[in-house]
Amino acid sequence: MKKIGLVGGTGPESTLMYYKELNSRIDKITNKTQMPDIVIESVDFRKAWNFVSSERYDLLKDYLAEKIKCLKNSGAEVISLTAVTMHMVYEELVKETGVSLISIPKSVCKESKAKEYKKVLLLGTIFTMEQDYMKKDFREAGIEVFVPDEDDRKLIAKRILEELELGIVKESTLKEFQSIIDKMRDQCGAEAVVLGCTELPLLLNSNNCSIPCLDSVEIHINDLINEAL
Repeated sequence: MKKIGLVGGTGPESTLMYYKELNSRIDKITNKTQMPDIVIESVDFRKAWNFVSSERYDLLKDYLAEKIKCLKNSGAEVISLTAVTMHMVYEELVKETGVSLISIPKSVCKESKAKEYKKVLLLGTIFTMEQDYMKKDFREAGIEVFVPDEDDRKLIAKRILEELELGIVKESTLKEFQSIIDKMRDQCGAEAVVLGCTELPLLLNSNNCSIPCLDSVEIHINDLINEAL
């Protein structure tokens, strides 16, 4: 089995999900005969977020590249970021490090194509909803991507940063998000909602949404496991 390397800490809650699920699922898949070697380079979330917020993308790239190189030097063969927002410098990181990172946007797009969705709603940080790095693969695959209006985008981003990133899950926030999803389903005909932030699965899933959820963590972990095995 290939050693797995994760750039974690962006944020800590999703990193915990990755670590737990990779271990438990591989243990189950191998009939309790193997669990993965995993190495995690944990990022200072505040530092990385400041680079993102201030649009200092070169510094973000350099910071993440340093982490990726550490993972590579530790013997990791399957390497990935564990946050969608950090994929804003994905192409630059691949070029800088020479590592073929397992991409969250590509994994989720592949799943969307397999399920034959034509229209999806994208939720995530303000950067993920407003920039192109999560939308590009979908559009190239002929899948329409919709995002909420400006006020709703700001609300979603606020709840992610001030609650979910800290592991805080509120019923009131769930109702807000459900209302936004229902509105977008009716307005644009979205067939599924992309949980385009790796903390969103703490709050949302296909059982509490009116349309299916494309869980970026679930989908990405499956691809990491397939590559590791």
